[in-house]
This record gives sequence, C-alpha cells and structure tokens, in this order.
Amino acid sequence: MTVPGLKAMKAEGRKIVMLTAYDASFAAQLESAGVDVALVGDSLGMVVQGRSSTLPVTIDDMVYHTAAVARGLSATLLVADLPFMSDRDVPTALDSAARLVAQGGAAMVKIEGAGRVCTVIAALAERDIPVCGHLGLTPQSVNRLGGYKVQGKTEAAAEQLFADAQAVEAAGADLLVLECVPSSLAARITAALSIPVIGIGAGIGCDGQVLVVYDMLGLTPGKRPKFSKDFLAGRDAISAAIAAYADDVREKRFPGPEHSFS
Repeated sequence: MTVPGLKAMKAEGRKIVMLTAYDASFAAQLESAGVDVALVGDSLGMVVQGRSSTLPVTIDDMVYHTAAVARGLSATLLVADLPFMSDRDVPTALDSAARLVAQGGAAMVKIEGAGRVCTVIAALAERDIPVCGHLGLTPQSVNRLGGYKVQGKTEAAAEQLFADAQAVEAAGADLLVLECVPSSLAARITAALSIPVIGIGAGIGCDGQVLVVYDMLGLTPGKRPKFSKDFLAGRDAISAAIAAYADDVREKRFPGPEHSFS
C-alpha cells in the first residue's frame, strides 16, 4: 500500500481498513489479514503503558514501537503519531518526523489539530513527508476539551470542524482521521475533501475506519468505547477477529448506527 494507493481507493469507492499496532507480532497479524494501514498510535500510552492519557508518551517511545511494528510488515502502509508537544514548532516537528521515518520506518506521520498545526503540516509536506491529520476528538487536547467527548455537535462547532478539515487538506495532508464526530458531519467532510478520510466513531460515511486493536479484541480493561466492537467474541483466534473486522469495514457492515454519534 502507498499514499497514492489510498487516494485511488477513495476515488474508486473502496473502503480503507486501518488498525493500530504496537509490536511486530500484531503487525504481522494485521498484514496477514489484509489490513491496508497500520497505525502506531500514541494510544500505546493507555493500552500498553497503562497510563490515564496519551500525554506522557515520548518521541523515544514512538520511535521504539514504530520500529518494532515495521519489522512485522512488508506491504502494509505504516503511519506513526507525533506525540504530545513533539510538534510544538516547525523545527521540532521536522526532527520528530524525521526520527519516525528514518529510525522507525514510518511512511507517514499523524498530527492532531488545525490552526497553527497547518504551518507544521505544510513544512512536513514541503519536505515530502506524508502527513495524516487528526480532527474531532484529539486526545492530546483532552484537558482543554474537558474529557473524551463527541465534537462538532453544535452548528458553530460543526462549521469550524468543516473549515479545519479543509485547512488541513490545503496545508498538504494526504489523509485525515476524524474521531468522535456526528456521522452526518463526517460524511459531509468526506464528500468535500479529495484526500481519504478515516473514521473512528464518525459513522459509515467515511472512506475507511480505524480502531485500537486491543479495543476490537476486547482486551482493553474497563468499558469498551461506544464506537468499537469486540470482533474476537465468537471467534477462536486473533487472526480471525482481525479478518472479520477488515471484511466488515470493506462490506460496509461496520460501523453500524450503534457505533456512531448523531
């Protein structure tokens, strides 16, 4: 899979399947099941390190886990998060992204937000580093947002999110993740952008879907997020669960209304 390949999938109406991975063994399972994109998310802070948020995750953590995942892949596109404050200015973001690509083996980096972040996106794109934007619920902004809440519910917030998505694309992003936004708004943004839009809690109208792999296997302690589903239930192997997730995304069976927000 390549960045142009993802854009071709959007143009052809083929759903993109993305899952997180944090080590070589899970990476190999994703590739075997035909997952298009592996995301090394800073969610590893919560599901691997046991922290209460993604904020303590460092660029060293991200490079380590990205490199581990890269060793388990040969064809799947690898995306890695820029962790909290590793994108605080253009020079720092360039250094962080360079490490994820050169040392970690990532093909693309993911960055949260818009506004001043668009300057960073443009600087990365200018240097031919593919960028995935991330809007809606941005976990690195959890303190400002007041928790993990659905975004874009009011008319004003929806219009701002729509404008931010357009700005992220104009800055040079090649992909966009929308997290926890009303499904109608996500579908509107997806239709308006030329780059692929990947949803997580954003409804069926996106160009593809992503989940945290531990959530979709029912391994995360506590209550599973509304937008996720336990694909391991009723199946006897992780490989079968990942294959079922991929198939349900491609056949537009997942997410259902019960996994979406209005």
